[in-house]
Amino acid sequence: MNKPILTIVVPCYNEEEVLKETTSQLTGVLRGMIKDSLISADSKVMFVDDGSRDRTWELIEEESRSNHCVTGLKLARNVGHQKALIAGLETANKLSDCVVSIDADLQDDVNVIRKFVERFREGYDIVYGVRDKRDTDTFFKRTTALGFYRFMEKIGIKLVPNHADFRLMSRRALDELFKYKEANVFLRGLVPLVGFKSTVVYYDRKERFAGESKYPLKKMLAFAMEGITSFSIAPIRLVTLLGFLSVILSSVAGGYALVQEWMGNTESGWASLILSIWFVGGLQLLGIGIIGEYIGKIYHEVKGRPKYAVEIDTFSDRELPAKKLMTMGRR
Repeated sequence: MNKPILTIVVPCYNEEEVLKETTSQLTGVLRGMIKDSLISADSKVMFVDDGSRDRTWELIEEESRSNHCVTGLKLARNVGHQKALIAGLETANKLSDCVVSIDADLQDDVNVIRKFVERFREGYDIVYGVRDKRDTDTFFKRTTALGFYRFMEKIGIKLVPNHADFRLMSRRALDELFKYKEANVFLRGLVPLVGFKSTVVYYDRKERFAGESKYPLKKMLAFAMEGITSFSIAPIRLVTLLGFLSVILSSVAGGYALVQEWMGNTESGWASLILSIWFVGGLQLLGIGIIGEYIGKIYHEVKGRPKYAVEIDTFSDRELPAKKLMTMGRR
């Protein structure tokens, strides 16, 4: 079997504290696989700088000059993790048979990449890296994450539980992924829609090597909302159900009030009236907010703006003859 050209795509945002160690570990894994004839010597690590404000790009340039395995892609501005990852995948797919995506913080086990490649050589187009356990998470994060996956399953969204963006995809799987043109990108939901033969590799997630998490609670909640509203209209149906129940309860309460009026048992008071107004008003605002979220998504989609702009691309400078790419990538 021909040796596949592998590219490891690493989105980066203000990762200067961890970048040197990440480069060392990833290039070590890459060279080990090249030595063992698992992958082609043309395989690379590509760091995608998502508009970092620190020395991240400077370090990427330094590494690329001294390490032939390292290349870089500098985006013109910060576009967010998912779009930066898409930028890396689209660029890498041009000159690769398979692409692995991994975060720069070294929480994902880089040694698992070898297993990804072995599964790819066995004929799998998509290999998911799945956390075996969540011991490194806080109780709050672990509980909310598991609750999120259960909720997504309940509303009919197919996700791979405990899988983030640590995965391998073949060229043909990526070609199919890029046919999904939505501006609101949620890769964890899009990749399972691609289909093709897939498998799972389990691993233990580590503590972050250095620096701070780029996903505080606010971003986590926004990411969860992005996933829910991008793949399901269940929230709108929930508001419809709440409105229906509210009408029924109001009708029952109205009937009770009329009966009491006829029996002469009514008493003047404002507490129940005010509470009812607040309750109905809250439901209305909730419904408007959820509908507005979907309208906002439509607004972003119809504009058709590009997801990202590339300022510097040192990866594509190395044009490879087409014959070097394996045909198995486009089975």
